[in-house]
Amino acid sequence: MNKTIKILLFSDIFIVTGFGLMAPILAIFIKESLIGGTIFAAGMASALHILTKASVQLPVGKYIDRTKSRRKFLILGALITAAVPFLYILINNIYELFAVQILYGIGSGLTYPSWLGLWSRSLDDDHESFEWSIYSTLVGVGTAIMAMTGAAIAQYMGFNVTFLIVGFMAVIGWAFLFSLEAERKKKKAREHSFYHKRRKIVAHPD
Repeated sequence: MNKTIKILLFSDIFIVTGFGLMAPILAIFIKESLIGGTIFAAGMASALHILTKASVQLPVGKYIDRTKSRRKFLILGALITAAVPFLYILINNIYELFAVQILYGIGSGLTYPSWLGLWSRSLDDDHESFEWSIYSTLVGVGTAIMAMTGAAIAQYMGFNVTFLIVGFMAVIGWAFLFSLEAERKKKKAREHSFYHKRRKIVAHPD
């Protein structure tokens, strides 16, 4: 497993499993803690996130394929996503919730095609299925554990503590992504060195 794959994997473990802490409690938080909060409002909030993500990711995916700016969009999208749990602490009504969900959708729409593009291009030859399996297993198990943990934290310590933990986990996952640029430069330097060594061998064979 190469360095880029490891960076993307560890980043998603923190971000995705962190958000798993909120999965079982978000609808309850909306209904019990926000002005105008209902089960229908929770459904609307989820729909706003998904629809915004779907609207953003198609043009972003096309743009980053053309400009090769996956890392920049991934870091920006992950930063927006990491801000969402902290914003949940500050909101008071469903209209503020809807605004946060739209922002969440924008972050997801920037992150998803960027992450998938980098992951797909970085998979090791003949190990693609295994590396996808590692990702699915670690993130799946982590999300399951965090869902149970998040419910316990929310019940005994409150929603805000849960959101803070999710936010800090997402920030850690976001910070991992800054290693991608350093890894890209190292890879480019290795390729450059290899190219010149080959030229030297061809130009001066024994």
